Amino acid sequence: MHHFDYIDQQILLQIRKDARKPFSQIAEELKISNSLVHQRIRKLRDQGVIQKAEFVVNEKRIGFRTKSYVGIRLREARYAEQVVEGLKQIPEILECNYVSGNYAIFILIFAYDNHHLRKILYEKVHHIDGVAGTDSFICFDTNFKRPVSLDILVKKDIYDQ
Repeated sequence: MHHFDYIDQQILLQIRKDARKPFSQIAEELKISNSLVHQRIRKLRDQGVIQKAEFVVNEKRIGFRTKSYVGIRLREARYAEQVVEGLKQIPEILECNYVSGNYAIFILIFAYDNHHLRKILYEKVHHIDGVAGTDSFICFDTNFKRPVSLDILVKKDIYDQ
């Protein structure tokens, strides 16, 4: 478990708002040295806290109008890794998670429309050896989406005591 101090939290807040923000500007706003910002960001990268900086693309604006969460049932648990490897080959699948409950795997698919979603499921997902069945949940709209709260890091220290 990693310990985060106030400076780490503030740096994470700054780069989460804008990953392209110059380190010198972060240093100036936090009233710390530029080299300290570089050191802390290098430490956070080395620890795996910061994994990458990326642009966020609005899927609807580039034509993906259907968003669907899909629960996948397996024929047997031993097929799990094989199925995940097959799912990795389908570019419309943006997220894949092992879950508990009625499904073994839950995926997130972006498709151009419902017809495209059906083709992905019937012609790709269902052809992966080990897939026993799927249930789809069409997402009408995303009400909110947020990253994990950095305030939790401060409160976490209270729970660890």
